[in-house]
Amino acid sequence: MTQIQLTPTERRALKASAHHLNPIVLLGREGLTPAVTKEIDNALTIHELIKVRINGDDRTQRTAIFEQVANQLGAACVQQIGKLIVLWRPRPDTTAERASDSDRMPGPKTVRILKHSSQGGQKPEIKTVKVLGNERITAGGIIKRAKPKLKSVKKAAQK
Repeated sequence: MTQIQLTPTERRALKASAHHLNPIVLLGREGLTPAVTKEIDNALTIHELIKVRINGDDRTQRTAIFEQVANQLGAACVQQIGKLIVLWRPRPDTTAERASDSDRMPGPKTVRILKHSSQGGQKPEIKTVKVLGNERITAGGIIKRAKPKLKSVKKAAQK
């Protein structure tokens, strides 16, 4: 695989996104092993943007590892700061999985309802309720079911 090339604006946005991240993968004294490469690949698949810490004092060796990882995994070299490198690779397209899930209905949701008392100094009452797909919660905390859809007289007569 070849390395992904980024424009300066894309690189700047990715640097800003990676600022708060902690390193996910750490390269030890063994260096870049197949197991470490596989772990970086898994992390890129899951997170899309990751930081990797490369231990070692040789700057040229760290840069070579950085380039090698990016080339092997088809990722983009976003940034290198000392012993930290930032890699980015877009997530693989999972539209086939999403298409099969699109016909599924949402399951029940657990919702916490807070009811404040009319007197000032008391704690609010907390009630945990399961809300089904055909139900909604009003502003007063009451659960209402959706009304059945009305059919026209003409359509009922056709059947």
